[in-house]
Amino acid sequence: MSETDTIAEDVARNLADVREAIAKAARAIDRDPSEVTLVAVSKQHDPARIQAAIDAGQRVFGENRVQEAQGKFPALKECHPDLELHLLGPLQSNKAEDAVALFDVIESVDRPKIARALAKEMDRQNRRPELFIQVNTGEEPQKAGVVPGELDALVHLCRDELSLPVVGLMCIPPIEEEPAPHFALLAKLAAEHGFERLSMGMSHDFETAVKLGATHVRVGTAIFGQRPKP
Repeated sequence: MSETDTIAEDVARNLADVREAIAKAARAIDRDPSEVTLVAVSKQHDPARIQAAIDAGQRVFGENRVQEAQGKFPALKECHPDLELHLLGPLQSNKAEDAVALFDVIESVDRPKIARALAKEMDRQNRRPELFIQVNTGEEPQKAGVVPGELDALVHLCRDELSLPVVGLMCIPPIEEEPAPHFALLAKLAAEHGFERLSMGMSHDFETAVKLGATHVRVGTAIFGQRPKP
């Protein structure tokens, strides 16, 4: 068996396992598994592994860096127009133009400067990727995301002043804490603001996230394996 065949087999098997785990977690609380979108996080993985996931039926992918995604996804999206690409990592305002051009969903809106930059580019390009506001539920100073106490103002700016297509909230809980309280907080904040979509949960905690209402889970290592070292 060639290395390409081995990669394809591994990725397909991992995808099937993750999908089954999502379905099991959803059914445990009487949710329809189809309510949960699996975002395959392909950052630092080469196009061969991404293609293996595509061949196994995966169509929604996530990348953390605009520049890295630019090097991989335009060709893949040309061959597979139904691919949906999410930006998951922090966005700098000088990358807003490229982000609006390439991504279908931007999950890391976390401050007014980024909201205004995206609004400007969406108007200029006449392209409107969906947006999630990233909430720093743990209020970690080193982490991106708006703190819960400032969410109201950012939602008002995005939705009411700028008319941005904000569809939900996203969070990344502190690595050393139990994720469930953070997922519950995000769900509470979403309900307060009328958002139905929740992006929360990664390879180590996506089943917990599904049980607490996640509509999008972001899974990388459990699908593609450990990321190659730089």
